[in-house]
Amino acid sequence: MQRIRLRYTKRGRLRFTSHRDFQRAFERALRRAEVPMAYSAGFTPHPKVSYANAAPTGTGSEAEYLEIALTAPRDPERLRVLLDESLPTGLDVVEAVEARTPGLADRLTASVWELRLAGVDPAEAERAVAAFNGAGGVEVQRLTKNGMRTFDARPAVASLESADAHGSAADGPTDQPCAILRLVVRHVTPAVRPDDVLSGLRAVADLAPPVPVAVTRLAQGLFDAETGTVTDPLAPDREAAATEPHPADATAAATAPA
Repeated sequence: MQRIRLRYTKRGRLRFTSHRDFQRAFERALRRAEVPMAYSAGFTPHPKVSYANAAPTGTGSEAEYLEIALTAPRDPERLRVLLDESLPTGLDVVEAVEARTPGLADRLTASVWELRLAGVDPAEAERAVAAFNGAGGVEVQRLTKNGMRTFDARPAVASLESADAHGSAADGPTDQPCAILRLVVRHVTPAVRPDDVLSGLRAVADLAPPVPVAVTRLAQGLFDAETGTVTDPLAPDREAAATEPHPADATAAATAPA
């Protein structure tokens, strides 16, 4: 059984696609592309697709990941092209690698987010960032299915800083004052989301953007505490593929005379 890991995006209006909507669209794409999927056992078999840490509905993303299991081998890049052509524009499959190492989900320990605050002066945003970073704790509230929950959002935030609006990946207008924040959040329990950090900025600095904030996940992967960066979770698979011999080379070596 071959396993393929994919990175896909949620761009433009498709950022409002829920995770369940994406699942339905992706399973249709698998059928259109005639992917030889492995299925679960039981009375209601389902294609073996493992989704990892999907972004909240309403946020864009350049770094969503999933893994599929196949009953017959396929070239990862060719498979990527077929699936990308079978999905609507905005849900784009941008990378595919063969799974050669275990634990993709275990490598997704942090995310890099970009927050576009249209209508907010960058200097005002910088003051709010300084107040947040200097706080020992930032209590926020979130409504959950079990009622209102209060928790400290500060420990999960590895870094929060102002960024240059030029070249921003987030969607939004550019003809008005706009502050861009770059945020690295560890995946902890309870999960701290970008909207929790925005609630924290309001709590510590009374920062209240006049329009909804455009949020885009730029990356997710293993958090490197020494550098404060988030590493590519597919890199170990690419590195393993580069060091393994090509099947044809392995066959030739096995049949070569001693």
